[in-house]
Amino acid sequence: MSDMLDYEIEEDKLGMTVTSGHVVLKKDAQNLIGISIGGGAPLCPCLYVVQVFDNTPAAKEGSLAAGDEIVGVNGQSVKGRTKVEVARMIQSIKAEVTINYNKLHADPKQGKSLDIVLKKVKHRVVENMNTNTADALGLSRAILCNDGLLKKLEEMERTATMYSGLIIQTRRLLKAIFDLSQSHKAFGEVFCDIGVREPQPAASEAFSQFGEAHRNMEKFAIKMLKTVKPMISDLNTFLHKAVPDTRLTVRKYLDAKFEYLSYCLKVKEMDDEEYSYAALQEPLYRVETGNYEYRLILRCRQEARSRFAKMRSDVLVKMELLDQKHVQDIVFQLQKFVTAMAKYHTDCHDVMKGAVVFPIEVDLSRGTFTYESANNFNDGGDDEEEEDDDEEMIGQHHPGAQGGVLTGDLLGD
Repeated sequence: MSDMLDYEIEEDKLGMTVTSGHVVLKKDAQNLIGISIGGGAPLCPCLYVVQVFDNTPAAKEGSLAAGDEIVGVNGQSVKGRTKVEVARMIQSIKAEVTINYNKLHADPKQGKSLDIVLKKVKHRVVENMNTNTADALGLSRAILCNDGLLKKLEEMERTATMYSGLIIQTRRLLKAIFDLSQSHKAFGEVFCDIGVREPQPAASEAFSQFGEAHRNMEKFAIKMLKTVKPMISDLNTFLHKAVPDTRLTVRKYLDAKFEYLSYCLKVKEMDDEEYSYAALQEPLYRVETGNYEYRLILRCRQEARSRFAKMRSDVLVKMELLDQKHVQDIVFQLQKFVTAMAKYHTDCHDVMKGAVVFPIEVDLSRGTFTYESANNFNDGGDDEEEEDDDEEMIGQHHPGAQGGVLTGDLLGD
């Protein structure tokens, strides 16, 4: 009892607590339960779980975690044994094995020291360096450069740039079509106004028909604009919502990744420190008192790795969905755009094809301006003679029918 009391007093738990428990694990086909063990004799009074490997019996069961102390195997105490001896004990038991443990209740915030924060900053700095600069400073970029997600992020940025250019060009085209529609509208108003004022039925109908055709073209343009306008809205949704949301998710993923790498680096530094003291045969306080600081970092590393793995999975799914949406969406939007443009041009061609009104027969001697002149100056017989002279002059310049033929060129002049 006194020995146990002395052992408890010697432990430095750094304010953390432990609770006892046991778990029965069924072994896999390779006769493994999926944990690695650290500590033990001759340097450390505790044997503890260093890592729980993914998709193994221990990981699936979920009771054991990094930093937990192993106190027995199948009810047999492992106190004073080496980690190699305990590993052999577990391997010698077939089918299933019972692990007695002391669960370490650690607050992850306690392990997130200033050192970890600075290591995260270091990884962020290294990420933005080129390879030559990193090599010159003795820093490794391998684990950062080989991240396929960052390459996918670069592809997404190129896609976003393409979408931005597409939106700008589409807006310019739609603005040009709108301006053209207003010109059609103005032409339609002018020709319809001429048609209303023209007293000769044939000419009035021709001008009105030509003006109505231009009015219809303006309507076709507006209809096309209303059809295509949602395309810009959809592209904007992708560009200003989906892409920024994915960028935010990637930033969170990178933060989780850098935190995990920082704990990995911290574990390596503590391992190196332990090996150095062991080589010098010098005692290391944290190891002799249960290595709780190291076990806290192991626990933090495990939890950081879980967050990192989850964030990576989320980012992969989100970017895959975004990529699929991009491919499907751009095809759909372009098809809608081309279809709307084709219909607009077809409708305009058809309406103009049906409005072939030239040449327009106009009796210039009976035009509106002539009547106005007749009303203003028809005061006596001399004016009537003048009018007859004018008609003869018109008849000389415009031979043929009673009036003349007003062609499109003349109308334009």
